[in-house]
Amino acid sequence: MKKALIITLVSLFFLGSIHSSPLSAQETIIVGVPTSLTALEGRESLKAVQMAVEEINGGGGVAVGSKKMPIKIETLDLRDSSPGVPVSEALLGLEKIITEKKVNAILVGPFRSEALLAGMDLLAKYKVPLLGTIAMTPKSEEQVKAEPEKYKYCFRVCLNARYLVQYLAQSVGNLQKDFGFKNIFVMYQDVLWARTTGDFTAKVLAEKMGWTALGTEAYPTGASDFSAGLVKAKTKNAEVILPVFDMPQSGILLKQWQSMKVPAIMAGFISPMAGPGAWKTFDGKIAGLLNSCFELGSAIPSAKYAPATKFYDDYAKKYGAPMEAGHGPAPSYDSVYILAEAIARAGSLDTDKIVAEIKKTDRQGVIGRIKFDEGNQVIYGDDPTKTATGCVFQWTADGKRVIVFPQAIAEGPVVLPDWVKSGK
Repeated sequence: MKKALIITLVSLFFLGSIHSSPLSAQETIIVGVPTSLTALEGRESLKAVQMAVEEINGGGGVAVGSKKMPIKIETLDLRDSSPGVPVSEALLGLEKIITEKKVNAILVGPFRSEALLAGMDLLAKYKVPLLGTIAMTPKSEEQVKAEPEKYKYCFRVCLNARYLVQYLAQSVGNLQKDFGFKNIFVMYQDVLWARTTGDFTAKVLAEKMGWTALGTEAYPTGASDFSAGLVKAKTKNAEVILPVFDMPQSGILLKQWQSMKVPAIMAGFISPMAGPGAWKTFDGKIAGLLNSCFELGSAIPSAKYAPATKFYDDYAKKYGAPMEAGHGPAPSYDSVYILAEAIARAGSLDTDKIVAEIKKTDRQGVIGRIKFDEGNQVIYGDDPTKTATGCVFQWTADGKRVIVFPQAIAEGPVVLPDWVKSGK
């Protein structure tokens, strides 16, 4: 009798185990945030994710079928922004967080485009969705379009290099209309996204807007002397210098530009110059720079788009200081809500169901209206009520940042620095 009862109980236990669903067994949605946590963009993107997760968990969590589940964050430093770190090391980290932490999704993701491209096969192998918010190469979208079923797990919420080229080309192109400028010299960091951005912006300006591209100067990650490129730009009579850098040392470029009085306006992207703290960090030697914030809300509020300003203010209140990264934090915050809403619509933690719902996203977020194209890239444009939106701002002589492009959110005109005026 006892033996029969034991057999029955054991049988019931194993039957229950066989028929229990992953959802009933899992009580927490695990989100991985593997990125370069030593980089400004990586650190602040993680903080933005934490902020959104706390908001969602504070409301009871994510609706998954008939119950609500909290989100848990697992982090890992891929170190892929650091000089000399091979892509293979970033891939090992990406695979580690997937296999050891059993993540349901990855947010932020690789910092370098080279690591993202190499990591796409891991996402496909383990069927883990990525909502990327830093790496920018359009080649990832090309792979999604070429093999949509295999690479359907890879999404990008931040802008890509192609959209950045459009913003830079349009805003620099306006300088021709406003001031008659037509000669441009490009200086960039010798990494994939920066080379692509710099070269293609110059190409668009030359081929479609009648500009003359005078040349380029590339610098390895970690370089701290930019005088050679500035001398070339001055010698060639450049009217605009287009810088494209994300390394901390690139802030020195602005100091050298001012001390050498190179009579060309600086217009592009220098990561350390995006946030409000740059004025003090660089002793006010940055006035006149036209700089990009890749996504609204990332390091800059907008007087004409309230959600971006609310996020900017809430972040500063929560962490005791404003964000400084002009790329990453705002789409990272939005990506948590994109994922949570997709899971709720799917009513499941089944990866393929979640991916299908992410693809259907249509929400008004911090960065603007969020929808994905056929390459799983969020669509960017010039009006945040219609598309996700980035911006170009100018540092003023009194240390303020004024959005000058696009027109839908512009707060003032471009003003030339005195030494640029005198050099014309």
